[in-house]
Amino acid sequence: MNHDTSKTLFDQARQLMPGGVNSPVRAFSSVGETPVFYERAQGSRVWDADGNEYVDFIGSWGPMLLGHGLPSIRQAVTDQMAKGVSFGAPCRNEIILAEKICTLVEGAERVRMVSSGTEATMSAIRLARGYTGREKFIKFEGNYHGHSDSLLVSAGSGVATFSVPGTPGVTSGTAADTLVARYNDAASVEALMEANPGQVAAVIVEPVAGNMGVVPPEPGFLEGLRAACDAHGALLIFDEVITGFRVALGGASARFGVKADLYTFGKIIGGGFPVGCIAGSGEIMDYFSPVGPVYQAGTLSGNPVAMAAGAAMLDELCKPGVYQDLEEKGQLMAQVLQDAVAESGAPCTVNSLGTLSTLFFTTQRVCSWDQAKGCDTEAFARYFSCMLEEGYLIAPSQFEAIFVSAAHSYEDIRNFGAAVSRSLSRVFS
Repeated sequence: MNHDTSKTLFDQARQLMPGGVNSPVRAFSSVGETPVFYERAQGSRVWDADGNEYVDFIGSWGPMLLGHGLPSIRQAVTDQMAKGVSFGAPCRNEIILAEKICTLVEGAERVRMVSSGTEATMSAIRLARGYTGREKFIKFEGNYHGHSDSLLVSAGSGVATFSVPGTPGVTSGTAADTLVARYNDAASVEALMEANPGQVAAVIVEPVAGNMGVVPPEPGFLEGLRAACDAHGALLIFDEVITGFRVALGGASARFGVKADLYTFGKIIGGGFPVGCIAGSGEIMDYFSPVGPVYQAGTLSGNPVAMAAGAAMLDELCKPGVYQDLEEKGQLMAQVLQDAVAESGAPCTVNSLGTLSTLFFTTQRVCSWDQAKGCDTEAFARYFSCMLEEGYLIAPSQFEAIFVSAAHSYEDIRNFGAAVSRSLSRVFS
C-alpha cells in the first residue's frame, strides 16, 4: 500500500502538534509505522488520505459498536444540527438520553452528562470522596481510567504502550492517595482496605480489562470487590467506557450479575461523539452540585447533537437480535484467532469476551498486568505492519482490544483470521 499522503500529513502535523498527534497511541511510534490519516468511514470500512481501504477493527477505540455512518444516527444528528449545535443550556435531548440510560442500567437513577470518559471517571472519584468523606481510593495495575492525575498511577493503555516511567507531572501527594491492587485478585483489595481502615472512598475497576489487552474477570473477582466494598463502607465504581452497552445492553452489571454503586460511560452513549456520563443512585448522585456539595461542571455537557446521536444509538441497540448477532460475531473472532495461532504455530494466546478480543504475544495465560507486560511487543509491532499491509486496521498497541461491530460481516471476520494466520507465519518464520 502507498502511504505517501499520510506521511506528508504527518510531517506537517509534527510541526504543529506534540508528536504530530492529539493522543499519543495514534502516533504509531510503538509499532514503527507512520500513522494512517483517515478521510472517511462507512460500515466496517475506513479509507485513508491515500485512498487505501481498510477493514476497521478499532472502531474509534470501541464506541462504533454498530459500525460507521449508521443512517438513523446520521439523521438524528442532521435534524438536531438544523436546530442548533451547542446551547450551554438545558435541552430536551438530555432528558431523553438520561431516561434511556436509567432504564437500561441497574441501579442508575440519576445521570450527570460530561464530555469524555476521562471527565466521567475523574468526576466519579471526586463524587465518591465527597459522599464518603474519605480521600483514598483503589485502582488496579494495568487498568486505564483516563489521564486525570490520580488515575494515571500504574495505568494501562497508552501509558503501558509507551512504558511511561512513574507519573511525570503528578505530584507525590496526589499519587499517595491512589492505592494499587492486582487485577483479578480480590484478596489484594481486602488487604489494602485493612491496611487503610476507614480511609478508602472507592474501588474503581474496568469490569473487563481492555487497556492491558482484553482480560476478563476471573470467577468471583467482581463479587469479591462488591463484598469488600460493602464490608468497609467504600463505593464500587465500574468504569464502563469500554464495556458499557458493548458486553451487554445493560453493561457489565447485566452480564455478570454484580451491581456497582457508580458507573462511568464514554463515547458509545453519544454514538461516537465526544461524550460521557456518570450514573448511579439518587442518594449518591445528588451529592453533585447544584443540590449537593460536590462541584462538577462543563459548558458542553449535555451537548444537544451528542445527546441526539446517543439516543438514536441506544434505540438501535434495543432492537431484537442485535446482541445475539454481536455475540456470535465475537465468538467467531475468538475462534479464528485461536485457529490462526494453531495454524501458524505462533507463541501467542487469545483472550476474548463478547465482541472484545486480544491476541497476546506470549504463551502464558494472561489474567493480570504482570502477565500482560511480559508480551513480546517487538513481535507485535512486526505483526501490526503485516496486518496493515493486508488491509486491516487494529490498534497500534499490544495492550488494546480488537473491536468487533455489527457492521462486520462473518466473511470480514473469517478473512481477518486468514490474514492473522499469514501475518503470524511471516513474523515467526
